[in-house]
Amino acid sequence: MGCPCEIRIGLPEGGDPSPIIDACMIEIRRFEAKYSRYDANSIVSKINQAAGQAAVRIDDETCKILDYATVCFELSDGKFDITSGVLRRVWNSRTRAIPSDQDLEQVVAAIGWEKVRREKNTIFLPISAMEIDLGGVVKEYVADAVVSLLHDRDISSGFVNLGGDIAIIGPGLDGTPWEIGISDPDRPDSAIAKINLNEGAITTSGGYERYIEIDGERFSHLLDPTTGRPIKSLLSVSVIAGQAIVAGSISTVALLKTQEDGKAWLTKCEAPYLAIDMNREISGTILASSGFNPGY
Repeated sequence: MGCPCEIRIGLPEGGDPSPIIDACMIEIRRFEAKYSRYDANSIVSKINQAAGQAAVRIDDETCKILDYATVCFELSDGKFDITSGVLRRVWNSRTRAIPSDQDLEQVVAAIGWEKVRREKNTIFLPISAMEIDLGGVVKEYVADAVVSLLHDRDISSGFVNLGGDIAIIGPGLDGTPWEIGISDPDRPDSAIAKINLNEGAITTSGGYERYIEIDGERFSHLLDPTTGRPIKSLLSVSVIAGQAIVAGSISTVALLKTQEDGKAWLTKCEAPYLAIDMNREISGTILASSGFNPGY
């Protein structure tokens, strides 16, 4: 998953968690092997390797994930684009100067989910320089899949945390909700708030987490696929929803918009949220009645 991960389950005294956790890890590793762009044998790598040459056959699971990516693309007005990962060619840890307009134009020309051709169980990237990257979708999808697997095994207490995307299995064995910390953008190792949950999912996305520093100025890793330039948006967005994939896409789309448009989007979605803007002001619909307590 490329991030710290945690699975916590509650069992009656004397219960052996090993077979259950092993089953979860098998499922997580299956997804990673199948969808990681770092694995040359993954379906994502095969699709990218065939760019500009041929269509690639995909299974129903992959079709469903790509269908959801299409929904995110449309709802975000093209900002949530799984073909935008090619921007790392000009924005990466080795970048020491702001890319030129010409360099950005060349990379942006290879971006555009609307250019991709899909027919039933095939996908074709028409430009040889195109790539897809499912990192913005699959992690939340996996969290939900693991929760479903655990429910099938009659586990009703615990949570799955994949790099801050948290899907709740059920409350603690004593019936109390889980206390979820929201990172402080200025001190990521500290919490700026806590939210109590015993069901559903909560995801937190933030442009402060990764950045590129050029001549003392920080540029967010969140990039506009239409311009190739870093986005100046909300610092952090946390969203509660019934599923991690829904919460994650809502929070990501909010970050890909301007501060004002991001807040308007969150209000429109009607999901409980907590947003921190560039002035460090907190806003949102997660109230004390929902278990929100600031500054702990």
